[in-house]
Amino acid sequence: MMLMKKLPELLAPAGTLDAFKTAVLYGADAIYAGLPGFSMRARAKIDVDGVKSGIEFAHSHGKKVYLAFNLFAHERDFENMSRVAEVVEYLKPDALIVADAGVLMWCKEKFPDMPIHISTQANICSAASVKFWQSAGASLCVLAREVSHPEFCEIRKQCPDVKLEIFVHGAMCMAYSGRCLLSNYITGRPSNRGACAQLCRWKYDVILRERESGVEMPIDEDERGAYILNSKDLCLMPRLAEVLESAPDSLKIEGRNRSEYYVGSVVRAYRNAMDAWARDPVNFNPDEFMADLNVLETRGYTTAFFDGPLPATAHDFDTTKSDSAFHAAGVVTAVDEFRPSPNGATGEGDRVSGGGGIVLELRNEVRAGDEITFLLPRDKFSIKLDKIQNAKTGEFVPKMSAGQGNSILIPVAKIPHEYLPQIQQYILAYKRK
Repeated sequence: MMLMKKLPELLAPAGTLDAFKTAVLYGADAIYAGLPGFSMRARAKIDVDGVKSGIEFAHSHGKKVYLAFNLFAHERDFENMSRVAEVVEYLKPDALIVADAGVLMWCKEKFPDMPIHISTQANICSAASVKFWQSAGASLCVLAREVSHPEFCEIRKQCPDVKLEIFVHGAMCMAYSGRCLLSNYITGRPSNRGACAQLCRWKYDVILRERESGVEMPIDEDERGAYILNSKDLCLMPRLAEVLESAPDSLKIEGRNRSEYYVGSVVRAYRNAMDAWARDPVNFNPDEFMADLNVLETRGYTTAFFDGPLPATAHDFDTTKSDSAFHAAGVVTAVDEFRPSPNGATGEGDRVSGGGGIVLELRNEVRAGDEITFLLPRDKFSIKLDKIQNAKTGEFVPKMSAGQGNSILIPVAKIPHEYLPQIQQYILAYKRK
């Protein structure tokens, strides 16, 4: 009998309750979310009660939730700590993620039994730093994205009795693990409070100002363009086998401001890849799982600092736009629903032709003739939309845009029979409170 290799935890982001549920159902072992107003994603679209619902949903599926509290605290922040304590007591997370030494001391005083994880914002790049935070009471350290794989292996060797977490996928920052002040200086939006304007993604014109006269003269740019600070997105899927062999305790996906489509797609790819490696590490091939990531809208991929100094190919100097041929079509919200017939009849029990359908709430415009790929936690399949049917009216239209809850109805007859039970099971689980 073949023994499965031990796997690290797969940690997924959640900026909305929908993303929370999607991450859980698509294979994450743990979720991290922000405390509104007190984390690196203060503008995430989820409030305290939403986080509470997400935590309860995750716990009901045996998953953990970590609450990000990784701001750099000023004196005014400590004036609000009594409110923070109330919220933490209400939410009951499995750990707190912090970056500030003063905040850590406060957490240890108020919640002595709560595990403390040190955020990537602390810029941990060495075994010495890991040992410092461990001595301060941390149970896990999130290493900076700037740590190379050889450096990680050395840190792992020197720090065998503390958990180590690394980023494997998501946006990169042009400052040390997010410690950037461009947004603060130019727009007044603080990057450490989740309000970053992402100035590294802007297009810049280079101007030469003559010192004596003050006359400004543009500098001609070459074909590389002017996106001089635009990093590609981190993706360690091509090197996943090496990552897993080095025994990290947690693999982190960035993206608390991303959609549930992004979260589900990335979690699904890494979950399936990690399980495939665990079953047969010798013959593991990441190409199949990389193909699932290549369809996402990204800035291009890089392995960043994995091998050491950042290569020039880690940046895209031409554009920040995605060249993906795919868009998020929508989210399945119901299966086999009663709907009005195309002829306008609305009698109770009147179904669309084909014996029911799948309701797809749109996230982008769809047109007749488009191909839709359904991503299930383990499987996927594609169908062609010969017709576009409005799920609310039953009317057939040539196209339909997203927004205002616009949904289309796909006849059950179009869905391969073997996938219907999985879709129904997913919808039932998703609708649980």
